[in-house]
Amino acid sequence: MSSPSGRLTKSLEDYLEAIAVLHERDGKATVTTLSEAAGVKKPSVDWAVRKLSDAGLVTHERYGDIHLTDEGAHLADEVCRRHKALLSFLTGILMVDTETAEVDACRMEHALSRESMHRLESYISFVMKCYPGRSDWEDIFNRYLQYGVDQRGILPDLDSGASPDGEGRE
Repeated sequence: MSSPSGRLTKSLEDYLEAIAVLHERDGKATVTTLSEAAGVKKPSVDWAVRKLSDAGLVTHERYGDIHLTDEGAHLADEVCRRHKALLSFLTGILMVDTETAEVDACRMEHALSRESMHRLESYISFVMKCYPGRSDWEDIFNRYLQYGVDQRGILPDLDSGASPDGEGRE
């Protein structure tokens, strides 16, 4: 399955993201540090680095550091941005616990189209800028999560078969 980048697998996108994170955190990425960070064996990392190198996304000398090319850095930044946005949405808006949100963001970052991701980022920005901190809608959502009812009667009943616009669903 291809990712929103259009040409990389989810696994290869994860490697790009991990290389970028290691460079940011440690100042370098090697097969060993990437293996440890990803929780995989070195031959798996070697295979992925070879694929990324063949695609022109990384450079790597045997036993040396792994460096992102300009294109690789751009794609890694895109994956990291999607991950951070999804993590922000899950924890800051949906109030999912951090551990679960981290796993879910990693899964979702590969599945959403660019259009959906852009719209979600716009929504996150809107909510965070217009409603910073705890706000009325968060309290309403918390009550809805806790009691399963919309006490103000403004949300559609999604269990009734009606769509959010009031039309019946098939």
